[in-house]
Amino acid sequence: MQHEVAEWSVLKTSEQNVRVAMEIPIYDLNDGTELPAVGFGTTGLQGADGLDAILSAVEAGYRLIDTAVNYGNEMTVGEAIRRSGAPRPEFRVTSKLPGRHHAYDDAIVSTHESLGRLGLDHIDLHLIHWPNPKRDEYSEAWRALVDLQRDGLVTTIGVSNFTAEHLDRIMDTSGVVPAVNQIEMHPYFPQEELRAVHDSLGIRTVAWSPLAWGKALFEEDAVRSAAEAHGVSPAQVVLRWHFQLGSVPIPRSSAPEHQVANGSIFDFELSDDQVAAITALGRSDGRLFGGDPDEHYEM
Repeated sequence: MQHEVAEWSVLKTSEQNVRVAMEIPIYDLNDGTELPAVGFGTTGLQGADGLDAILSAVEAGYRLIDTAVNYGNEMTVGEAIRRSGAPRPEFRVTSKLPGRHHAYDDAIVSTHESLGRLGLDHIDLHLIHWPNPKRDEYSEAWRALVDLQRDGLVTTIGVSNFTAEHLDRIMDTSGVVPAVNQIEMHPYFPQEELRAVHDSLGIRTVAWSPLAWGKALFEEDAVRSAAEAHGVSPAQVVLRWHFQLGSVPIPRSSAPEHQVANGSIFDFELSDDQVAAITALGRSDGRLFGGDPDEHYEM
């Protein structure tokens, strides 16, 4: 289920008060919480330039801000949230537990450390970054997230890069269904089978690298023709494709004009044929770097 929100909020920046219209649909998650339909990715955004980029994204209207321990920028994200002046309850801050912290006690300590770097009293959405099945501790990490949620340090818990088999295992051992699985998803790798599993379980799909290789994807006939038909950019077409499939894309951009454009995808609609043509761009080797969750090892 989704519902629309449209409200005005004042963001206090160092230069002026900026009035931003929020018109991003909100999804209801399976634990009773909510998630904006488009978020902002922060991988690679660090230091002063990263802070400026994240502040710009908040001013543009983003409230789902995605970070991770291994991005090395939780402090920057927390500082941007404080400097923005936007009310803390508006935000859905996502962070991710790294592979080296999968053991139960390590996961608890790691989450406390993330809270310290973020400067927050809770993380809105906390994910296991990769399952690392060869190390085989992700069930322990999930048990820790369940307990952290019970204790109020984490509001919503989920996973990232989990296969259907990984999901089955943590649900069987805990009885708790993740609210989110953040996975690689884009037209070259549309993840149709896994998304069907998510839909059957009430898990919301969040898409990392939603624009794939950018330029190459934007030159595909299915994307280019849809952009021309609707008078929008190829990037907007791809992000709209995500929305119509029910996934939450988290594009990243340092350019304010691209940030605004990436969030401006709700005033046009792709036809069923256009959605199907873009989905048909999927390839068996469509992953960006061969990150098979059964093989990839992330510390």
